[in-house]
Amino acid sequence: MSSAANHKHTAILDAAYELFGSGGFYETKMSEVAEHAGIAKGTVYLYFKSKEELFMAVTRRDCEGFMQQLEHKLEDCTAPTEKLAVIAEHHLMYYYERKQHTKLFFRAPNNNPELVAYMALFMEEYMQAVVKVLLEGGASEPELMAQSYIGMLDRLKMDILFQPSFTEEDAYKRAKFAAALFIHGAIGSLNAENGY
Repeated sequence: MSSAANHKHTAILDAAYELFGSGGFYETKMSEVAEHAGIAKGTVYLYFKSKEELFMAVTRRDCEGFMQQLEHKLEDCTAPTEKLAVIAEHHLMYYYERKQHTKLFFRAPNNNPELVAYMALFMEEYMQAVVKVLLEGGASEPELMAQSYIGMLDRLKMDILFQPSFTEEDAYKRAKFAAALFIHGAIGSLNAENGY
């Protein structure tokens, strides 16, 4: 892809991300994406044959970015406990930074088999990254633990997406709390708070 073509491709993805995120899949028109990207509507169709294909490209880029950033952050860590704390912070801050784009996550094309299959692969890749960290720490049930940890973080993510007053400080506080709770367990955390 030439430099100009690459620039247009990126502009289309950026515009689609903004519009899908603020308006949702069904409400966003390809003509709006073109206008937001500053290109002709026909040009969008040179790169993406349909709105569904464009949405898939936006989703792929977002998920790949999530994993690449996480892998980069984990490279700078040595201890499994430090890695688990980084995973929690990355998970929550990633969604905090995208809190204005909640409709990207909740107003997506219904029953799109390609999207469902891709999201299943993404979740498996994410889970395996957490499993790897847990295995480094000697976990006996790494898959169940990874599912539980991601599930806990996903629940905390919902506060970001649905509470307009949610702050960056709130995200960091929840990330730190979730990591400590997971690493030390509920009883260990209670004992630490009470000086036991």
